[in-house]
Amino acid sequence: MEKTDFNQTVIITGASSGVGKATARHFANNGANLVLVARGQERLDQVSKELKNITRVMSVSMDVSNFSDCENLINKTLEEFSSIDVLINNAGYHKRGLVEESDPKELGRMIDVNLKAPIILSRLVISHMNNNNCAIINVASLAGRTPVPGSAVYSSSKFGLRAFTYALATERKEKNIKIAVVSPGPIDTPFIMDDIDSVSDLTFSQSISSIDAVAEAILELCINDKIEQAMPKISGFLTNISYLFPRFGLLVMPLLERKGRRVKKKLKHLIEIKNNKKL
Repeated sequence: MEKTDFNQTVIITGASSGVGKATARHFANNGANLVLVARGQERLDQVSKELKNITRVMSVSMDVSNFSDCENLINKTLEEFSSIDVLINNAGYHKRGLVEESDPKELGRMIDVNLKAPIILSRLVISHMNNNNCAIINVASLAGRTPVPGSAVYSSSKFGLRAFTYALATERKEKNIKIAVVSPGPIDTPFIMDDIDSVSDLTFSQSISSIDAVAEAILELCINDKIEQAMPKISGFLTNISYLFPRFGLLVMPLLERKGRRVKKKLKHLIEIKNNKKL
């Protein structure tokens, strides 16, 4: 995308790696003040050190599922920058596996991080978004547009986040706050690549996006007229079809899973080669 002078204060959760880190870098290059949020202080400090040469940065180590931590984040941001213009709800948690074999606490944490936290943070920042061109962008998933076996609760949390985004956008239609959601398929991050064996074959039937492509989509959603950006576009179309026509989705799922198994096999081979070169 073309460089845009945001000149705003942007809160980004899950900012210490992957999409969050890339998004922080893109916002910094476009003139935004940054509030970087993640659980690990060490990695946050590394990102902050890199970006402080470009813009003003504050890092906050916290648990987004903790209400007191969220309140503290808002207060610290206002003390440091006096305003909150953009919230990127990017932090995510995924513990893959069948529901019946999963730890109930892990299932609850997925809901807490992926759905409850964005809702609470959105509510807290809305009261302080008094300027023009404010935005709340939620990072969902294609798994929030069509069910993914072995990721039932993760899919549920992203379904809920997508529904929340659309409902909130309707509530705020007459206000100066842009509400939108990005729904990527698989992304080339350790979130997937370091856990490739437990990732569903269906996931790998879709094209893999880069972290920079998702970050650019997030920035564009802050200023364009879209309420959702599915990535890649063809996958967004397919998930719409499978949602509207569930029987069709069930019919093509075995074909997509076979394709995904082939892709996964190739990726595992490439990862093996890469790891052997490091030895």
